[in-house]
Amino acid sequence: MFTGLVADLGSVAAIDATSHGVRLTVATSLAEQLAEGDSVAVNGVCLTATDVAGDRFGADVMHETLQRSTLGAVGAGSGVNLELALRAADRLGGHIVQGHVDGVGTLSEVRKDGFARVVTIEAAADVLRYVVAKGSIAVDGVSLTIARIDGDGFDVALIPETLQRTNLGAAVSGTTVNLEVDVLAKYVEKLVGVSA
Repeated sequence: MFTGLVADLGSVAAIDATSHGVRLTVATSLAEQLAEGDSVAVNGVCLTATDVAGDRFGADVMHETLQRSTLGAVGAGSGVNLELALRAADRLGGHIVQGHVDGVGTLSEVRKDGFARVVTIEAAADVLRYVVAKGSIAVDGVSLTIARIDGDGFDVALIPETLQRTNLGAAVSGTTVNLEVDVLAKYVEKLVGVSA
């Protein structure tokens, strides 16, 4: 479990793609806090750290994850948002993020708004059904507040800290991002028996 507060902007050091899946090697100062078997969120996707050494860790990405997320499109040198798993004593500064991507969205517009940047993200209807104004969503693992929603997508506003500390600072129109809706919405839907 994570909070959506990115701890480091790491870099993909190597990609080893085979017919069985992909092994990502990520360079980050967070590697010294990882042990083999630990969970780590990479662009919002919960992966298991392997081969931890120095400032790098490896993670195996299976076909299901490659198909449901943007990790299949990252290349060597790509910046990736990283967050270590939540500890019971940690502050929950963002919202509950599982690292289970619900879908991929596409940035359709990026515009300045004072010191902030407003980003419009287009998403599929099966993701948008769980999105509410002023609710939470994880975008590439970053916990954000929905500023506006319509039938095609939603807006989030990025403060300078987010622009500097995450890969969203370099995002432009056409960039694809991993989306994870607030899990509470899905549980409420199941409990009250609402269907699509």
